Amino acid sequence: MDELLDFLASTGFSAIGPGEGLMIAVGLVFIYLAVARDMEPYELLPIGLGVIVANLPLTGLLVSPVEGTGFQESGIFGVIFHYGLSFWNILPPIIFLGLGALTDFGPVISNPKTLLLGAAAQVGIFVAFWGALATGVFELPEAASIGIIGGADGPTTIFLSARLAPELLGITAVIAYSYMAAVAFIQPPLMKLLTTKRERAIEMPPPREVSRLEKLLFPTIAMVVIILIVPRSAPLIAMFMIGNLFRESGAVPRLTSAASNEILNIATIFLMLTIGTQLSAQRVFQLDTLLILGLGLVAFACGTIGGLIFAKTMNLFLKEKINPLIGSAGVSAVPMAARISHHVGQQSNPRTFLLPHAMGPNVAGVIGSAVVAGVFISLVSPV
Repeated sequence: MDELLDFLASTGFSAIGPGEGLMIAVGLVFIYLAVARDMEPYELLPIGLGVIVANLPLTGLLVSPVEGTGFQESGIFGVIFHYGLSFWNILPPIIFLGLGALTDFGPVISNPKTLLLGAAAQVGIFVAFWGALATGVFELPEAASIGIIGGADGPTTIFLSARLAPELLGITAVIAYSYMAAVAFIQPPLMKLLTTKRERAIEMPPPREVSRLEKLLFPTIAMVVIILIVPRSAPLIAMFMIGNLFRESGAVPRLTSAASNEILNIATIFLMLTIGTQLSAQRVFQLDTLLILGLGLVAFACGTIGGLIFAKTMNLFLKEKINPLIGSAGVSAVPMAARISHHVGQQSNPRTFLLPHAMGPNVAGVIGSAVVAGVFISLVSPV
């Protein structure tokens, strides 16, 4: 009997508590949403699995080289977190390389006004940033990491949080991806509240054809100009534009394929699993987590509202009106936000086709959130 009790004491069953059990249930919910509801499956499925692994006690999987007595005593997820995010922070830029290889800048080039809509939608970042500071709970680096959730860009949120507030990385990343997955529930009520049916029914002419030369010049010029203005945005902006130049050059199809497939997929696996493992019960069940959850929702909502209102304001000065619904796509939840703009527009006017127009501010939002991240790093961590 004593031997049996000793054996049970050495197993995880003796160390698991109600908090860990609840977090395992949360991981299962993420898995359900990914598999049964097809909600951001490439993110929520590995995050959910990571959450489950993180809350199984006595595994040693999360021990980092800094915490352990040596490299060999470190756990695999501790090593990935330390070198992939905390110390080197290379996984988010690698994700941006793949995203660049998948991105078509044609809608932005054909209608440069959409860059302004992407910028306007970043207002949510600053609302959440100042809101976090106003609570008195968070310091400046933490407030910046919370605010960036409003950009609705998971890799950017991870990149900034890993740099400024690693202790918040798991929470901010999961909240960002959760709200990205919930874009279909969050945005339409705001879009209908702030626009009239007549505005939502506005038809826009098809975008003009963009030449190959334009598609080669845009990422090159954008990379140089943005990095010169905001040097600390370079890891994300440079990789994003390099991936896009692989695509548009047509000269390196194997590199384009690798960046947008194998490399992107491998980075996604390790990044999402590692993010999930940061959601241990000890970190999650705190008042700070609830505040971040609320501030993240405010940030996302304000980003949507900012894009809509700016689009309506632009129409006061434009002869050829734009459908204000494309302003809500300025949050960089690519391509979900653009699809929602198109879907809501067709509910009011089946003849309107907004998807190519909404992709402009959608892609601009990716650039905008990366630039804001660079600004935050420059201000909060100038060295």
